[in-house]
Amino acid sequence: MIKYLKILSVISTIGMLLILLGGALVTKTGSEDGCGDSWPLCEGEVVPSEFTFEMVIELSHRAVTGVVGIVVVILAILAWVKIGHVREVKFLSFSSVFFIALQALIGAAAVMWGQSDFVLAAHFGISLVSFAAVFLLMLLIFEVDKKLDTEVLHIRKPHRIEIYAISIYTMIVVYTGALVRHTESNLVCRDWPFCTNTSPLALADYSFNQWIQMGHRLSAGILFIWTLLLTIRMIKNYHHNKVMYWGWIVTFSLILLQVFFGAMIIFTLLNLGVALMHALVISLYFGMLSYFILLSTRSSKHEKTGSNI
Repeated sequence: MIKYLKILSVISTIGMLLILLGGALVTKTGSEDGCGDSWPLCEGEVVPSEFTFEMVIELSHRAVTGVVGIVVVILAILAWVKIGHVREVKFLSFSSVFFIALQALIGAAAVMWGQSDFVLAAHFGISLVSFAAVFLLMLLIFEVDKKLDTEVLHIRKPHRIEIYAISIYTMIVVYTGALVRHTESNLVCRDWPFCTNTSPLALADYSFNQWIQMGHRLSAGILFIWTLLLTIRMIKNYHHNKVMYWGWIVTFSLILLQVFFGAMIIFTLLNLGVALMHALVISLYFGMLSYFILLSTRSSKHEKTGSNI
């Protein structure tokens, strides 16, 4: 059964990534209103009489979300029944179903009643949390056969606090990035890393959209530096543990890629493939941080109970 759970968890995780990318594709192609204000119908019809490009994008996203949602529910039920004795499994099983349902309901509300850009920007963050729950559930299933080297890992309290802090900050950065998309501020600054490289300090001349764009760049730059410094400390303190050592190398590599694709969005004038890679990489980065949160909560529990396991 564990073998089939592993396969199902991998399918669910890949499916959640497809939902994230599908949502980004809907936003980036302006397909939010592809089905008008109808949900779950499209233009009030089960099968639309006429199809447009935006309608196909929106319908595809809804279909993928529905199919993946069913798969996630099946995974959550089976994981609860078969490995519910593992400390985090029941919580993550519930969270996986809850957040994918919440994500779908918020998307439906945006279609039927509309929302401000500031509210819509939170949708991607909720999608990230939904992905993280499924991703962690997958890792727990793979942990059952003890192939991951985490049994004797103890993360010190200062490092745990910093992991929690950088994860919360990442959500803020993600929100600012989503706000850039929803306010159509992607290309209001044609240079990089400054809005205008020839006059980098001309802040008084910024428009509202340029402030949004540069606010995101600044917050993303801080996240990059923070991740670099934290990676160095983690490798120095936990080099004996493969999960921490390679996990933080992967995490830093992802934030490095994120900065690269962020810059390439400007240089390629919002190339769709580049923009989707930007969304994919930050999702994987947040997934890694979520795993370190899980390991940190375990360390905290073991520290309180005096357990060595």
